[in-house]
Amino acid sequence: MDVTRALKETTGVRCSTDAADRVAYARDLWPKKLIEIRGGQVADHRPLAVAWPETGEQVADIVRVARDEGLSLVPFGAGSGVCGGVLPDPTSIVLDLKGLRSWSIDESAPLIDVGAGAMGITLEEDIQRRGHTIGHFPSSILCSTVGGWIAARGAGQCSGRYGKIEDMVVSLELVTGRGELVTLERRQLGANLIPLIVGSEGTLGVITRAKLRLHAAPKTRTFIAYEFPSTEAGWEALRELFQAGLRPAVSRLYDPVDSFFLKQGAVKKPKTEGGKKHSGGGGKQRMLRGLLSQPSALNSLIEAAEGNLLGGATLVLIFEGEGEATAEDADRAIAICNRLGGKTRGEGPARHWLEHRYSVSYRQAPVFRLGAFSDTMEVAAPWSKLGTLYDAVRAALGKHVLVMAHLSHAYPDGCSIYFTFSGVAPDDEKASAKYDAAWRAAMDAAIGAGGTLSHHHGVGRSKAPRLGRELGFGVELVRRLQRCIDPDQLLNPGNLLPREDTPQDWSKALDEAKAPLGIDAQSLLATFRGEQSLQIIEEQLRGAGLSLRLSQTDMQQTLAAWLASGMPGARDAYSDPVEQRVAGLVARLPSGEVLGIRPTPRRAVGPDLSALVYGMGERCMRVEQATLCVSPLSARQSRDLAFDYARNPEPNPAEARLIDAVIDGVAHPSS
Repeated sequence: MDVTRALKETTGVRCSTDAADRVAYARDLWPKKLIEIRGGQVADHRPLAVAWPETGEQVADIVRVARDEGLSLVPFGAGSGVCGGVLPDPTSIVLDLKGLRSWSIDESAPLIDVGAGAMGITLEEDIQRRGHTIGHFPSSILCSTVGGWIAARGAGQCSGRYGKIEDMVVSLELVTGRGELVTLERRQLGANLIPLIVGSEGTLGVITRAKLRLHAAPKTRTFIAYEFPSTEAGWEALRELFQAGLRPAVSRLYDPVDSFFLKQGAVKKPKTEGGKKHSGGGGKQRMLRGLLSQPSALNSLIEAAEGNLLGGATLVLIFEGEGEATAEDADRAIAICNRLGGKTRGEGPARHWLEHRYSVSYRQAPVFRLGAFSDTMEVAAPWSKLGTLYDAVRAALGKHVLVMAHLSHAYPDGCSIYFTFSGVAPDDEKASAKYDAAWRAAMDAAIGAGGTLSHHHGVGRSKAPRLGRELGFGVELVRRLQRCIDPDQLLNPGNLLPREDTPQDWSKALDEAKAPLGIDAQSLLATFRGEQSLQIIEEQLRGAGLSLRLSQTDMQQTLAAWLASGMPGARDAYSDPVEQRVAGLVARLPSGEVLGIRPTPRRAVGPDLSALVYGMGERCMRVEQATLCVSPLSARQSRDLAFDYARNPEPNPAEARLIDAVIDGVAHPSS
């Protein structure tokens, strides 16, 4: 088949089967593939063709052609993902969506209506000149797109004030695997399919446009840095900050190793003489390989040096917004840090961090050129499990690679830990084996410690083999979603989910998802049975000095009924995009099958399956227990962020049909 001719004649879209184009679109930045490329294996997953659509209608036309011809489709933003989410095969058409980049601003809300292919940095700079910000600043902002942010359920460096990308999406336009162009709206008290698409990594539709909430560009910033004697002491300060209702835009806690490098300043370009750079490659390579050849010993040496030779952990905070509010919140944060034994380091480390905030995305290539490899792993857990998670993953990785860590993306109920690791082996084949072994050990450790596999990078093919350990029966629910939205499995096949021949014993994942009934005061979480009334739950919480802080809702209804109706009376999610209302749940389908979602502050492990519960009226499943986020009666509430937009729009006809199809496909898969 002449795919180029068929696409041009049917859709009018520019496309190519040129070898150079097919190589360029054969992968993302998954480090495992970078090891292979260094070894001479260049792009063995080349697509059949590459297409460059410019409208959602053209994407829909391409999907219909692919469906007729039995071809698969791989959406492509900027290719900066690090989990193997882009890995086409010879029957794939890669859709480069950067042609979908138009945008307009609705000043009344405010919000931006933007194409999925808009590049992050140019978009943010343009709207800041108009007095707004999206508030989403991933380290990849120079080389990532809006569609990629949404598909991966990404997080930006200012998530402490503005939330993650899922908190910013107001509506989505997507093309389903049937070739239907559908607009989905976010709503609080009815069926909301957007959480199922956000984080679906191109497997449940091709995202073509989005409406994103905007904020006023900050008028002031306050920079704070403190040193704490240990990483644990530092995260206690972080926990108190967020549980006190403070929302620093940036909050980053560096362990002693990362703190040491933070103190050294920016990485500078090598000096030149006569126009030639001094690379010193041979000496650097020998030194690096020597250091990384004994990772266990090196990690033990570093651990022994923490707090003495290396110093303590460094907490960086940046508050931004309006002048008086920013200053007041910063003063409260300073008081907490002082009370908990922190030592001020002035503004310097925070200002330095802001100046070099995106450099982390460009430090990988030199490591690979020197014969080593590096990668990152971002996990998350409630505060009460954070120490166990930190120790377990650090120990698991430390047997194979050098490990550093920092904490970012904090919430009232928990925090993310971002591990950076590097390793070396005698040759690239052994390096790939060591890389795989490190990842397997780290993922098992994270799951075993009660964490999530991913906070914001996503799953791709990197973490797919372990996804069943976290989602359990949720893996089957994602497959059901695929069957009803993309019945021919055209969209990014092989991504996100484990192979179908993987053993499917979900019992361990369900057991780990069932939190003990009662209150986790450290994490401000409380787990109750679905049959209990809100009144009884509130009475128990108040006895412990806590509350759901509900207003104008029927307190006699059961917890299960309240969740099924969309949590009426809870604080508006737009007012504080950082604080979630439910951290985890266990729910039973009409067939008797049980979904367990382990309590974590946030996650990026595919579609958010809790959307099959909230506002769905128990048409998909009924909650048996839920872990709720609660507030101290004595704590100040975080400041409201204004957003003037409809909270519960009526579904449009195409959206209503898709809602019905999802409910039927999930609850009654054989019908």
